[in-house]
Amino acid sequence: MRSFYLFLMTYRGKIKPDDKSKLADWAFTDYNFPKHSTSYDEISNYLEWNSPFPGALRVFDEIWETYQSRS
Repeated sequence: MRSFYLFLMTYRGKIKPDDKSKLADWAFTDYNFPKHSTSYDEISNYLEWNSPFPGALRVFDEIWETYQSRS
């Protein structure tokens, strides 16, 4: 199973950024993001302490659902 981070990177680089691409772009630049994790709890806890923008946890939950459905 590939890491959530690798899946999240598929949302990077949109010409018109949305919340999903903003989260992906932020994770790309955050050296402490748990890049090898496949654990919802680990990533969710990290985002609770390091949320890059209001609503980031909601966006994470949406992307996580898609990640789970494709794994």
